[in-house]
Amino acid sequence: MIIDLRSDTVTKPTKGMLDAMLTAEVGDDVYKEDPSVNALEKHLADMFGMDEALFFPTGSMANQAALKLHTNPGEQVICDKYAHIYNYEGGGASFNSGISCKLIDGHRGMFTAAQAEASINPPDFYHSPLTSLIAIENTTNKGGGACWDFDELKKIRGVANKHELGYHLDGARLWNALIAKGESPKQYGELFDTISVCLSKGLGCPMGSVLIGSKELMQGALRVRKILGGGMRQVGFAAAAGLYALDHHYDRLAEDHNKAKEIGEVLTTLSSVKKVEPIETNIIIFELNENVEETQFLNKLNEKSIKIIGMGSNKLRIVTHLDYTDQMHERLLTILTKL
Repeated sequence: MIIDLRSDTVTKPTKGMLDAMLTAEVGDDVYKEDPSVNALEKHLADMFGMDEALFFPTGSMANQAALKLHTNPGEQVICDKYAHIYNYEGGGASFNSGISCKLIDGHRGMFTAAQAEASINPPDFYHSPLTSLIAIENTTNKGGGACWDFDELKKIRGVANKHELGYHLDGARLWNALIAKGESPKQYGELFDTISVCLSKGLGCPMGSVLIGSKELMQGALRVRKILGGGMRQVGFAAAAGLYALDHHYDRLAEDHNKAKEIGEVLTTLSSVKKVEPIETNIIIFELNENVEETQFLNKLNEKSIKIIGMGSNKLRIVTHLDYTDQMHERLLTILTKL
């Protein structure tokens, strides 16, 4: 039995999801004639109480489209130093939109409204890039699945309004935050100009993300998706997986969170572990003691058919997910206690 905890992207479609995909009604989505894609987009727009939604093949492309919609070349987006749009999207902000990132030294990928306001360049000072967008990520990937405080997000909205800035949410794991905090999609829809949500992480779909936003901004989204190479044809098979996941895999995210916390509890008892970051959702980041080699620790787990991610500097990551069963969980906890 291989226990793969490198990411929540390693899941395979369930039988129910496969059935939904095989029986999906499809059409040519480039012509906006795929009924399953249209149904998914409408479902998510309604779910968040926003005007429109557009299906993308990947979360990075959805985020990159949002950056393009909010900015012009030479401008700047404010984000945390841990932000996915800065660290893990191949430099797309500069390549696709010709913009730079003003990085905030936040806490676990999160910053305050005061920090955001202090990062805005004076609009009449033409020597610096014009600030046009604030972007946040919830939950934070590099921050260990941390959830933002909603009151702070509202304060940042106030900063954006005051300075006439766009406000984008990279919600790749927003589903996890909603479950963990007992919040609703409509709360976020009222706050942000654009939101990207991922279907292939916590919800267990084989692919797909959706960008949701105001009608004014989304008017250009279809063209930007085309420019980025994201136009797809009979993609309703993937959209049907998303619709199925929203109905069947959303509430169960709490199971992943509980398992993650139990893993964290065991890790704190190990002499080889220096620190375990606070665990709110399905991501566990922990640090090994200086006398323990990261590669050696990973190899010991690999020998037991357990896969996790090394992040460098003796930091490791574990991510629980849909395909991580109760049987796997018990086996992992047993193996960890014997390390």
